[in-house]
Amino acid sequence: MKSTRLAVTDPDLAGALSALKRAAAAAWRLSVETGTPFFVIENGRVVNRNPKKRRVPKTVGTNGSARVGRR
Repeated sequence: MKSTRLAVTDPDLAGALSALKRAAAAAWRLSVETGTPFFVIENGRVVNRNPKKRRVPKTVGTNGSARVGRR
């Protein structure tokens, strides 16, 4: 039986899928924090993955400054 995995010879392409997944996760977290919609295509339909308009409380750092999820 043939393997379904393809061998990627280009090092840039080898990490592309994991980079896209990280970017999607970061975009989703940002949409939750800001209460903005996050649209994706599922089964050929556009779906809002962030339908709730709720505010996520800001975390307060040790020096008293507010942070909005970015490190």
